[in-house]
Amino acid sequence: MQAGFRRKMVAIGMAALCLAFLVPVASGQAARVSQTSRPAPAVQPPAVPTPAPTPDHAGPDSAARDHGASDWKSTEQGAVRLLSAVTAVGEGADVQLGLEFKLKPGWKIYWRSPGDAGFPPSIDWKGSDNLAEAVMSWPAPHRFSVSGLETMGYKDEVVLPLIVRLNESGQAASLRAAVDFLTCDVLCVPQHAELQLDLPAGPAEATSHAHLISRFQAQVPGDGARQGLSLVSARATGSGALQVVVAANPPLADPDLFIERADQFQFSRPVVRRLQGGRRIEFEANPVPNTGEGDLFDKPLTLTVVDGNRGMEVVSDVSPAEPGARLPKVIAMLGVALLGGFILNLMPCVLPVLSIKILGLIGQAGAARSSIRSRFLASAAGIIASFLVLAAAATGVKAAGSAVGWGIQFQQPLFLVAMISIITLFSANLFGFFEIGLPSFASRLGGGRSDPDGLAAHFASGAFATLLATPCSAPFLGTAVGFALAQGALEIFAIFAALGVGMALPYFAIALWPQAAQRLPRPGRWMLLLRRLLGGVMLATVGWLLLVVSSEAGTQAAILIGMVMLAMLAILGLGGRLAVPLRIVLVVVGVLGAGVLASGQAPRPAATQPPSDLKGLWTPFDRDLLARSVAEGKVVFVDVTADWCITCQVNKATVVYRGKVAQTLAGGGILAMEADWTRPDDSIAAYLAGFGRYGIPFNAVYGPGAPDGIALPELLTEDAVMTALAKARKAS
Repeated sequence: MQAGFRRKMVAIGMAALCLAFLVPVASGQAARVSQTSRPAPAVQPPAVPTPAPTPDHAGPDSAARDHGASDWKSTEQGAVRLLSAVTAVGEGADVQLGLEFKLKPGWKIYWRSPGDAGFPPSIDWKGSDNLAEAVMSWPAPHRFSVSGLETMGYKDEVVLPLIVRLNESGQAASLRAAVDFLTCDVLCVPQHAELQLDLPAGPAEATSHAHLISRFQAQVPGDGARQGLSLVSARATGSGALQVVVAANPPLADPDLFIERADQFQFSRPVVRRLQGGRRIEFEANPVPNTGEGDLFDKPLTLTVVDGNRGMEVVSDVSPAEPGARLPKVIAMLGVALLGGFILNLMPCVLPVLSIKILGLIGQAGAARSSIRSRFLASAAGIIASFLVLAAAATGVKAAGSAVGWGIQFQQPLFLVAMISIITLFSANLFGFFEIGLPSFASRLGGGRSDPDGLAAHFASGAFATLLATPCSAPFLGTAVGFALAQGALEIFAIFAALGVGMALPYFAIALWPQAAQRLPRPGRWMLLLRRLLGGVMLATVGWLLLVVSSEAGTQAAILIGMVMLAMLAILGLGGRLAVPLRIVLVVVGVLGAGVLASGQAPRPAATQPPSDLKGLWTPFDRDLLARSVAEGKVVFVDVTADWCITCQVNKATVVYRGKVAQTLAGGGILAMEADWTRPDDSIAAYLAGFGRYGIPFNAVYGPGAPDGIALPELLTEDAVMTALAKARKAS
């Protein structure tokens, strides 16, 4: 019995030895990889299971040596190594490799087009032997959205497939890869790794990494045919956006689109519409202003559609919008512009203009209806003409590739000096220091006499009212201006004309019902007191503009300019004691001197100061800090402001620095960031453009529940701010 037992054990042992010998041989024979003389898109995995992974494949902490891979190069953020799909170079000219990244939780690397930040991995093969070229492929990326910044890349683990072409087929290759890449979480850390992989001459058998490389190679988007994907169209929409339509069979569940162009022309995150149960997908993305060169149609786009492991990559030109597609959107925006222009009459920036409006209205008491009608129509024409001039300026600035926005002329000290000079002269006129005698051609417009109350004067008052109104952004105005500046010249002129008509509606109303002006008290001695009172209002406006100049050119320049204006008032007040030509010369010299004083830039002081209990509230605006703070789960309140923006100061005085909002901001836990746009700043202009805004005030709230930001209305209310803060705190 014992002998029988021993015989059975010997038989089992012999069978085990045979099995242990035969399995590796069979696996090696089945795993041979054929080599070709042309690069293949991927090395296909063996038809039978490959050998079990070596201990080294389990992770970068393993100490085992794998001859099909380089050593791991590890950092605190993860590890990287070079893999080979074959044990030797074989007989062909190409070898399939892979660059493997294993990242710790939260860390990521970037795709070939990283988006708003970052840079992709790159390899320098200097020092390699028997290497002609290496081509890297890119698996489908993932989108990461933080604080309005859109980036594309990979987390956890990714293998970037590489096709390496040899100088001499069949000869051993010694590969030296210097890899530069960026790892990011809350912080970004540049990395550098020196990797070495030697492939001997001999038969090319599959390594334990062949399947891993092939798995990621399969995630590299192709033309879409094998995935049931096809491009239907890529065309401009009526509003100037890009619309991409894709057909899918089977349907797509959660698709995304990545858009690339050779000149770094960028697009916003696309809006996705799933139609026909996901068998038809419409993507719509807006061009980002001041990126790339030219317009949407200048260069072809690389379109990458991704849905899980399915993907498609195609290169396509952009077709123009279908005839008539733009018209409904433009018509709707004309209505928005009309409403925004009318509301502009009620904004704080227009308060100084009340002097002009009140005097113009009272001065018509008792006048003939035809005279009232013509004068108010002249004022309305001045408003509309001024908006058309602004449209021409915006079109020219946009064509030159510079940042364009509503009210940005107040960022220029020379413009401020011109406004200060005009308002000072206007106040001197209200004080009775002088009367403006119009040229003969203007006198004829006014009824044949040199009359400051003629049609030309009313036209000028309308134009002046428009200039003083531009520091404010009213509700609906920002939407209309943002739409216009994203379109062509025709749309810009149409929208700005509608804004002018909207602001001129009160003037049109008086022109339509002139009897309303006739019923006002007739001018008399009381008008002299009113004129002086309104002249004081205009001088207060000069004081405000001098504060803006102090932010632009320094306090000393503002003081000197103010002294020049006082000297001008004194000269004009002398009346007949000085000859008219001499007075004109002195005034011109004074204005030019003020312009010279303002042209020198000086370090600007801090913007409008908060109350003492809110000292230290504001942190200077920084998009990187904003992104990091939101990634850490913080709530962020952003205020884009300027010293010349009266509505901005009103928002702070009535909402931000009062009540529950002030208590909440002062209580900690919220990062308050101030973006000061008093002087030109391209980064702030780009930030505003990301929300489709081109004017201020602008406020936004970010947090776990609102990583892309919640844009607040132009006129802040306590409820609007507190509701946005509460929503931002809640994790989505």
